[in-house]
Amino acid sequence: MDAIAQLTNWMIAEGRRSDDPEKVVSYFCSSLIEAGVPLWRVNIGQRFANPLLIAWGIGWTPDGTESYDVTHETMLTDGYVGSSFEYILEHRKPLHKSLRQLDPKTEHSSYLDFAELGGTDYYATLLYYGDGSLHGCTFVTRSPEGFSPRHLKMIEDALPALSSALEPVTMRKSSKGLLRTYLGDGPSDAVWNGRIKRGERTTLDAVVMFSDLRGFTALSDRASEEDVFDMLSGYFDLVVQSVEENGGDILKFMGDGILSIFTVATQEDLNDQCKRAARAAQSVLTGLAALNHRREEARKPPLDIGIGINVGQVSYGNIGSPGRLDFTVLGRAVNLASRIEVLTKSLGHRVLATSAVAAASPDLFSACGFHEVRGLAGSIELYSLVEKEHQGSPIPGRHIDPDNMD
Repeated sequence: MDAIAQLTNWMIAEGRRSDDPEKVVSYFCSSLIEAGVPLWRVNIGQRFANPLLIAWGIGWTPDGTESYDVTHETMLTDGYVGSSFEYILEHRKPLHKSLRQLDPKTEHSSYLDFAELGGTDYYATLLYYGDGSLHGCTFVTRSPEGFSPRHLKMIEDALPALSSALEPVTMRKSSKGLLRTYLGDGPSDAVWNGRIKRGERTTLDAVVMFSDLRGFTALSDRASEEDVFDMLSGYFDLVVQSVEENGGDILKFMGDGILSIFTVATQEDLNDQCKRAARAAQSVLTGLAALNHRREEARKPPLDIGIGINVGQVSYGNIGSPGRLDFTVLGRAVNLASRIEVLTKSLGHRVLATSAVAAASPDLFSACGFHEVRGLAGSIELYSLVEKEHQGSPIPGRHIDPDNMD
């Protein structure tokens, strides 16, 4: 059995089942080298459907193999425009190019970079998947003779086997990425593994954080659609980053509201998760101050927020009809967090929490009395997060003007 046939057998059998793209690409490259192909750099780029990422890839060098992600914004930069990937995907044919005597004024920077590091020859070609999608591969050598026609034929002969091994990985990665984007880490894993079916729910203890953008209705009435989307994107970015950096999970976007949880695994874990939620809220306020500084420089109106934090039992699951489901989160703890957030408008504090949350971080919270909460028979004690000077302050009048409340 020749080297390419042996490579093909491994890709179709073990490679396709491995779910380890780096192992697959590493075996692919090492097998081609053993067959006589003088590889030095290999890059396998694969496109998929995702609102945050447009592609992912695997880079191989003699020193190792690693994966990377490509954002939509990358496709607008000089790194992609004019590159070999753009060429082969647009023209749907391979590109074979010598890296010798390049003109630095006209050649793409990637060719110049490889040439400066000793590259002599470059080959870019297409990778075809069963769904009809096209993907790209690039190969670079340092061999003085470059890639011969025999080398290129061996690469092309081996690519269908590489596709058979990587396509299932790409499909799984794409599906899991979409689930995580819309559902968050914990729920997406549960849905992927079949643990949440229609009508079923998962119940757990969690610290619940509900955040809402102040004055959104009034701002959106005055602003263009572009400005509204820019405003929401900036607000969502800082909340999501703050929550995830502190170990929380974004469960749902509801208009300009964001529902997050910090899962409590054990009773001993309760205080830690309450502290994480408090730190996340602090981080949101710090990020909001920086965001408003940038908006002020751009002559855009400042943003303000309200955050309610509570701890208790929540349930999440899929509801809907047999052909259309929605992921939702329910529970008294969620309702209370939402209603506490509403009180931030009238009490003049941007972050309010229940006593159970504040008790875990007494240095971060200050008591602000007992207050009636809609839906509860009696009043409850609330605590406000102590704000730091660099976190700015609530927009004057925003919390006490009843005509300017959402």
